[in-house]
Amino acid sequence: MAVLFKRDESTETSHINSGDTAWILISAALVFLMSPGVGYFYSGMARSKNAVSMVFLCIIAMSVVSVQWMIWGYSLALSDTATNPFIGNMRYGLLLNVDNRPHANAPSIPGSVYAIYQCMFAALTPALALGGAAERIRVFPVILFCFIWTTLVYDPIAYWSWAPNGWMNNMGELDYAGGTPVHIASGFAALAFAIVLGKRKGFGQEKFEPHNYLNIILGTSMLWFGWIGFNGGSAVASDGRAGMAAAVTHIAASMGGLSWSVVAYFRNGYRFSSFHFCSGAVAGLVAITPGSGFVSPWAALVFGAVAGVVCHFAVDLKEKLRFDDALDVFAVHGVGGIVGNLLTGIFASKSVAALNGSEIDGGWIDHHWKQFGYQLAGSCAGAGWSFVVTGIILYIFNIIPGLHLRIHEEGEISGTDITEMGEHGYKFATIEPSPGNDSISMSALEQGKPQVHSSENSSQTDANIEKQ
Repeated sequence: MAVLFKRDESTETSHINSGDTAWILISAALVFLMSPGVGYFYSGMARSKNAVSMVFLCIIAMSVVSVQWMIWGYSLALSDTATNPFIGNMRYGLLLNVDNRPHANAPSIPGSVYAIYQCMFAALTPALALGGAAERIRVFPVILFCFIWTTLVYDPIAYWSWAPNGWMNNMGELDYAGGTPVHIASGFAALAFAIVLGKRKGFGQEKFEPHNYLNIILGTSMLWFGWIGFNGGSAVASDGRAGMAAAVTHIAASMGGLSWSVVAYFRNGYRFSSFHFCSGAVAGLVAITPGSGFVSPWAALVFGAVAGVVCHFAVDLKEKLRFDDALDVFAVHGVGGIVGNLLTGIFASKSVAALNGSEIDGGWIDHHWKQFGYQLAGSCAGAGWSFVVTGIILYIFNIIPGLHLRIHEEGEISGTDITEMGEHGYKFATIEPSPGNDSISMSALEQGKPQVHSSENSSQTDANIEKQ
């Protein structure tokens, strides 16, 4: 506790750069937008009766983790004075030693700026994982889960990857912006969620489809926009390397959307889908994340193309292996994160890292053959830790009275919006009448009230509405 409240009187602010500081503050704001972006993306993919709760879960996860980050998350994840290879100390607990003095990872910006920027990464990660439990999870336990999960899963993996004495960092793994701490960790946590919570009612019998493609497009646009700060800001400077990271991020997203769309076109009746393009774009963004500060634009095309194709086929795993990852978090973030990590081991370039004076041994293109092994080791460690620890947390929650995570069956049928929140996403929506049928209001149906129709087709119409 003495360390927690001790103030270091020394100052090291002579190298603070106002341009770098401004860019990282802007990047923090960009990454902030990704949390509601995930919410809208997930909301569109879910059924209409769960739309509001998906956005709300992402916002509340961001808020909970922000509080955790202030209390001890930042210190545990990114302490630059801890000497052990596994977890940080409490030097920055309650952000008491965080001010104008720069962090070792960001020598040209104030420590406070670096702390809030990294907070946005931490706040996003559990929100991603919650997609694996979509449409069947209670809101109240999520609050406590996000706090504990960030402490036991995200913070250690972030420390291993980015802290000066983290073991993966010292081993030589290259992770520029969060392939392992953010994407692999959230993807394998979502897999644990899907297994522990079980399948949704009707899984394998009904075809669950997105209910709002406009929300998916909106969410993807917010994510794509925010990812410029997510990867570009990880240079912690406004320099050529930040520009290169932003460029390859955009290229990989574009190629990911195109490659997924083309594969889906030939597999799904020769039709294009906005949902397929958006899924591919996100897969490309995920894959380029660990390598965004290490690879050239031409390599970004490979990242996007490979991620789009591999993640597309990875979606089929949930049907073959019978786990209900409702929103394909494991396929896109878990598999996509591993794809990105491994491709970084091949395409990492000394010349790109040198844009801001950094030195690396590079990947296979620079004849550094060991790098692929480092990337594989880091991926396996992050995936294994996240999956096992998440599973343990979920098991413990389910045996504690009042903290069981899965909603009751009646609530799942009615939808988490009305059951958990008492709110409606589409209270005043209407359905176009069929020939000889009057316009039908969905308001009463979404409130769980019976509605009588004069048409002989009314029972069929009700069934179609319920499936939404």
